[in-house]
Amino acid sequence: MLKKSALRRIMVTSLALFIFGILSLFPSHIQKSYQQNIVFDNMVKTSVYLVGPTNHVSRTKVIVKNEEPLNQAREIVELLTINSSKSHYIPNGFHAVLPSGTKLLNVTTQDNILKLDFNKEFLNMPKDSEEFIMESLIYSLTEIKGINGILIYVNGELLESTPQKHIKLPNVLTREYGVNKIYDLTSLHNVSKTTIYYVGKHENTTYYIPVTEITNSEKEKVEIIIERLKSSPIHQTNLMSYLNANAELLDYEILENNIQLSFNHYLFDDFQNKHILEEVQYSIALSLKDTLDIDTVSFMIDGENYQSNLDNL
Repeated sequence: MLKKSALRRIMVTSLALFIFGILSLFPSHIQKSYQQNIVFDNMVKTSVYLVGPTNHVSRTKVIVKNEEPLNQAREIVELLTINSSKSHYIPNGFHAVLPSGTKLLNVTTQDNILKLDFNKEFLNMPKDSEEFIMESLIYSLTEIKGINGILIYVNGELLESTPQKHIKLPNVLTREYGVNKIYDLTSLHNVSKTTIYYVGKHENTTYYIPVTEITNSEKEKVEIIIERLKSSPIHQTNLMSYLNANAELLDYEILENNIQLSFNHYLFDDFQNKHILEEVQYSIALSLKDTLDIDTVSFMIDGENYQSNLDNL
């Protein structure tokens, strides 16, 4: 019995040494690649707003480790910080905006509002970057599921105005703040604020550029969005829209958190296959969701419901 037990131990040890020897023959870069792939599989993609190739705050996708709100907020803040350890996650053509050395001292959440406490380096923002920074923070962090706004503190004190231009800030910062703002006002009465998403392309990557128009228009916001997407914007000629100029919005209906849009057949890119360009769907849906604070958008074309591809919006 002892001989059999000793023999078994010898065989197990020999097998372990054999396997170790085989693994040691693989190049180290292959082992590292394997480990990296395991980590990558545990990550998820989320939307953040960085300064893009057209020098606008732009919506693009990045990888984060998890979807738990507070941890995701920490990751996003680090990613938005210049020269941070997460800089390599930023897509080509985009760049971070928070001053180098910015640290998030604490983050909590209550009633769907994130409370962020930064170190003093947060205040070292260049004068001409203040708007970029505020917009990027607000829009990136309100992409987190269940987060509707943010409170910004620096070393425990509420930030009441921008550090350089001293522009007064609301206590709770929401998407009402606007992004890439354009003002076309003739009066301070009947002010309308509409955010429209245009399309950007860089190195085979599609991203979206929100522009908040602040005007005295008396038109319905849905009509303003479709009208702008059908024509080139006057003030931002480098922004694109793929919506056919012949596409007509026939009707629309808002039901709770959903809006159903009825178009003629010119919404289709391909009449025969009844195909709507993804860029068209996303531009319309993102614009309506931001402007009207709704959750879902559906399309009807010539009286027939169309199954849109907005799952990854």
